[in-house]
Amino acid sequence: MTEGDHWARYWRDDDHQVEAMQAHFLDHVYPPHSHDTYSFGITDAGAQRFRCRGAVHTSGAGMVMAFNPDEVHDGRAAAELGYHYRIVHIGPSVVSDVLVDATEGRFRALPLFPNPVLTDQALADSLARLHAVLISDADPLVRDERLTAAVIAMARRGASHARPQMLPRVPTDRARREAARRARAMLDDTYLQPLSAEQLAQASGCSRYALYRAFRTEFGLAPSDYRRQVRLRHGRALLRNGLTPAEAASATGFADQAHFSRWFHRVYGITPGVFRRA
Repeated sequence: MTEGDHWARYWRDDDHQVEAMQAHFLDHVYPPHSHDTYSFGITDAGAQRFRCRGAVHTSGAGMVMAFNPDEVHDGRAAAELGYHYRIVHIGPSVVSDVLVDATEGRFRALPLFPNPVLTDQALADSLARLHAVLISDADPLVRDERLTAAVIAMARRGASHARPQMLPRVPTDRARREAARRARAMLDDTYLQPLSAEQLAQASGCSRYALYRAFRTEFGLAPSDYRRQVRLRHGRALLRNGLTPAEAASATGFADQAHFSRWFHRVYGITPGVFRRA
């Protein structure tokens, strides 16, 4: 949607009750309304003012707005140049599922946010990383990882129900190593196939969150980062054998040649073309 200096873009994740929006508003006024989700807005520029829980609040650049499900609020610009913000909506069932997984069933109650505006850079960064993959054609494993990280961050950093029994469990050293190695073997064998965090966790014999922690501890990378590394290494081998960058990209699961080239340059410091001609 665009209208003069106003614009808004919207995305939905078809696999989860998760949605995202990015917008710039000058004089748009939200009437009192609510969502059936947790809603987290990151103000990127300007400021917005809203009424919630009987009081008026202002969110400036870098702040996070946190609305509980069915919490009524309105909204409008609080600065002459309006405001630019990103927002993600996460269904309560998604939050519950992530926290049950992370605590291996010890999760007791949905978190609630007592403060509608939070100044928390770590939470803002986690939500921004989730927003970035929701609005792109990201790998399902990457989306799962960032969704889990965002839910854990919100439960730990702003919620009133983040009690000690909700803190994620960490597997023992032996169990951690075994789970991580099973996951690595699966990633090596299926690096071209779409793979969710749930499928990887089932194959590894532990929860999604426990596997993520175990894999990072054991190998220094998130599972999604490791799989991209495997694809890049196969791509290098194909380039050595004379395939073009476009052919290597197609054969190793990258979205297109630009995607392959971008990650190749980030990881190796040179383009696939330079490597092929070396």
